[in-house]
Amino acid sequence: MADSSYPIEGQIILLAGTRASIPLDQLPELLERVHTYLQENRETYDREYERIDGPKEADYVCAESGHWDSIGTELGLSDREQDAVRRAHAAQFERDGRRLDRSEEFETTLEIRDVLAINFDP
Repeated sequence: MADSSYPIEGQIILLAGTRASIPLDQLPELLERVHTYLQENRETYDREYERIDGPKEADYVCAESGHWDSIGTELGLSDREQDAVRRAHAAQFERDGRRLDRSEEFETTLEIRDVLAINFDP
């Protein structure tokens, strides 16, 4: 994560960018932009959605399926950009699920919810 505030690890960024077919040099800026939006709305997320504590700097919000579509529309993201951000957040969630020895629970959550990684304490 180096000098960024978004809670997505570098290896996850590489994987998400490759799978979503967007230039890797654009993804950090995109993740930062999305994380700024999430932080600006963190009170709403904290109040209205289930929150799962992560093992490090991220907590997770479990939103309704399709929530990334709403965020993408709000921020004017292309389909590929939205896909890359969604993939990055989901992959970080899966990795943290393994770290917490909760892989099965986290994978099941991803089947029915959109998961957003938010640094609630910037």
